[in-house]
Amino acid sequence: MAGRDIIKINEDLCDGCGKCIPACTEGALKIIDGKAKLVSETYCDGLGACLGKCPNGALEIETREADPFDHAIVEQHISKGSDAVLKSGESGEAINCRSTENVFGSSTAVRVKEAESGAGQEEGGSRLGNWPIQINLVPPESQYLENGDVLVAADCVPFAFPDFHEKLLKDKVLLVGCPKLDDHNYYLEKLSQMFMKNNVKTVTIAYMEVPCCFGMAHLIRESILNSGKRISVKMIRLSIKGDILMEKEEIIGGAGDG
Repeated sequence: MAGRDIIKINEDLCDGCGKCIPACTEGALKIIDGKAKLVSETYCDGLGACLGKCPNGALEIETREADPFDHAIVEQHISKGSDAVLKSGESGEAINCRSTENVFGSSTAVRVKEAESGAGQEEGGSRLGNWPIQINLVPPESQYLENGDVLVAADCVPFAFPDFHEKLLKDKVLLVGCPKLDDHNYYLEKLSQMFMKNNVKTVTIAYMEVPCCFGMAHLIRESILNSGKRISVKMIRLSIKGDILMEKEEIIGGAGDG
């Protein structure tokens, strides 16, 4: 059995608050008898999306021998849906809380199906065709990334650009994040995995004119180069008034990267 990164839970520090559960879109964590538990090694991708959610620092990533992460098994696990929080051994109360397996797993499938069939996409309506959209929550091997035209938007963009849905989001897979407030290294690792594990057709990057926001373009460039892929990328810089200040297209990766 090969060594790999996987979550480790310090039960002495864990108070069973459950804040880590929604951060794990693979459904690898559950609250059992008042403590967070890793329910299966095959569900944990080892990327640590749950780490920053624990107020007590009970979670960390360790490298050890573990069963390999299996995306196919995770998809089956997610599609079943189950209660994330079981009876607490201390209080004996049954907490009625649906897990992120159900929220993000089945919801994702529904949103992708709607996008393919054209349902819920009337003129002037929402063009969102996938869920989840926050980079922290999107599994690297999400079915909607495969052969997708991806829009990576800084999270201020939809508020500034009035035609966001029709001009930018239409017919695209959406990923959102903040290059200033979110973890750069975590984003770099996760985006690199997304491009590596999926055949993304094109990427559009939409970001604001403020200096910190240009970090999103740097992240995407680094991630594509790390993945070894060659992808057509369009960069769009917006003013805080919602005007398009710049549009630029280039090929990143392979012989086309300059």
